[in-house]
Amino acid sequence: MKMESSELIPSLPEELSLECLTRLPYSTHRLASAVCRRWRQLIQSQDFYYHRKNSGHTHKVACLVQAEKESDGGKKPGESPSYRLSVFDPVGGVWDRIDPVPGYPNGLPLFCQLAGCEGKLVVMGGWDPESYNPVTDVFVYDFGMRRWRKGEDLPAKMSFFGCGSAAGRVYVAGGHDQNKNALRTGWVYDLRRDEWSELTQLSQERDECEGVVIGDEFWVISGYNTENQGAFDGSADVYGFGSGQWRRVEGVWEAGRCPRSNVGVGKDGRIFSWSELDSVVRAGLCGVALGYRVLVTGSEYQGAPSGFYLAEVGEGQKLKLEKINVPDEFSGFVQSGCCVEI
Repeated sequence: MKMESSELIPSLPEELSLECLTRLPYSTHRLASAVCRRWRQLIQSQDFYYHRKNSGHTHKVACLVQAEKESDGGKKPGESPSYRLSVFDPVGGVWDRIDPVPGYPNGLPLFCQLAGCEGKLVVMGGWDPESYNPVTDVFVYDFGMRRWRKGEDLPAKMSFFGCGSAAGRVYVAGGHDQNKNALRTGWVYDLRRDEWSELTQLSQERDECEGVVIGDEFWVISGYNTENQGAFDGSADVYGFGSGQWRRVEGVWEAGRCPRSNVGVGKDGRIFSWSELDSVVRAGLCGVALGYRVLVTGSEYQGAPSGFYLAEVGEGQKLKLEKINVPDEFSGFVQSGCCVEI
């Protein structure tokens, strides 16, 4: 019986072996994990992910909830499109698709929410694409292993909530329940423990709010209450990771403007609308920050074809959109998206 070596790479010092494995592209991790038990345990560990991240060997991709083209999904003109998960890698301008989430072979739950967390993609909630009933499903995709796992369900049926992630946790707040009542509740999902915990309540109900992490805080921006549907508020509730408390901030958003997939954050921490960048993305827009780049999709008016743009983020510079060419199968409307550092 052949004994498995205790060394990462035989005859190499441990530190040098680790650096060799650190430089493996994430696309090779699934194959590398099959080499031996030590490689599998290392590559699938969170310590290895953070070692790659801290040494500059991760990179950021955009994960998008994107409508299939009519020719792709077999839908008749006028029917609601099916949505799939697309991935855009800005380094090589490469587009790809992720396998369907378990139990939804014909399209994602409508209006599901995405968050990137420790190199993985978390898909939460939405509506069943057949019945339109809200679902509590949570799925976690591992890019290195190229596989899904089922996460702990959302603690309640809720839709159109804000979300963001930091330090191995996904934060959600606001939205509405299955009876369309706006919510002021908040929850946090621990990715490693696969469990949800309730946060203290927001200062007000916030349906169709937008969530974003800025520094060590989770911002829940705008939204509206049950009695004033569509009357988007200009304030935000801000959760401090250190204090575990919410604070309310006034005047951070233009009252009456929908914040969904529309909130950008400048290098100075200023909150702005992606639609301010250019008139070509005034309708149906989605912005995903990718480090020093930003992917913005949208159109000049409702019903116009979606355009895809990249912008470079520089010190003191106004973002300038540069149109990019997109393969036809990835040119559909983008409903929402997030950044995943893999």
